Amino acid sequence: MYPPELVKPMKDELTTVGFKELLSAQDVDNALTQDGTALVLVNSVCGCAEANARPGAKMAVDHDKTPENLYTVFAGVDTEATDKARSYMVPFPPSSPSIALFKDGELVHMLERHHIEGRPAEMIADNLKATFDEHC
Repeated sequence: MYPPELVKPMKDELTTVGFKELLSAQDVDNALTQDGTALVLVNSVCGCAEANARPGAKMAVDHDKTPENLYTVFAGVDTEATDKARSYMVPFPPSSPSIALFKDGELVHMLERHHIEGRPAEMIADNLKATFDEHC
C-alpha cells in the first residue's frame, strides 16, 4: 500500500481531466454495469504509467469522440476497486497500468502493460482515439 500523499499527484493527473476515481468494488459494479461507454485506466506508480499511460489517456480524451464515462482505479492503493475492475477485464491477466474500454458493460478494447511500456504517449493516444471512433 502506497501512502496517500505519494499517489495524490498521480491520481490528480487524471481526475483533473475528468476521470472519476472508483474506490470500492461497489463503485466499479455501478460504473461498469450501466449502458454506454466507459474507459477505465488502472493507474500505477510505475514509470510507464507516468510517461506513457496517463499522458496518452489525457491526450486521447481530448478528441471529438470520447467515452461517456472516464474512470480510474489505482493498483496498490485502491485494492478492492482494482481487483473488481480487473474481474471485468478477463480473460486479460492483471496488469498495471492498463486501459480498458467498455461498451454497454462489455469489454471491447484492452491495452495491457506490454502495449503501453516503451511506447510513446502519442501512440497510445492514437490507439485509443481510433477505438473511440469505432465504439463511441
